[in-house]
Amino acid sequence: MITFSLLVIFGIIGGVLALVDGIWRLRARGGSTIVGVIEIIVAALFILSFFVPVPWGSVVLGVATLIALVVALFAGGRTGRGLTIAAIVVIAIWLVLVNHWVIIPGIN
Repeated sequence: MITFSLLVIFGIIGGVLALVDGIWRLRARGGSTIVGVIEIIVAALFILSFFVPVPWGSVVLGVATLIALVVALFAGGRTGRGLTIAAIVVIAIWLVLVNHWVIIPGIN
């Protein structure tokens, strides 16, 4: 049986949002495909880091995903910005909570 904490659920939601944003960025005409490919790879590794040990920790991949999302936000393209902003917010909240910068009883 697998036990999920709220931190893991926040991380998985942020990773899935980043993965979907990367896929939409690849499928869009006139979009930035290099940023989309990098975003998909980093988001997939970020999601995978919750289930299997990877050479880099979840925090490092979370920061890399956040950087890829910010670059994707400013790279432009024809994709919407709502999903990118939502992924940035969720991953930023996850990073703040996982590093114990803000302590909320019951979550971390």
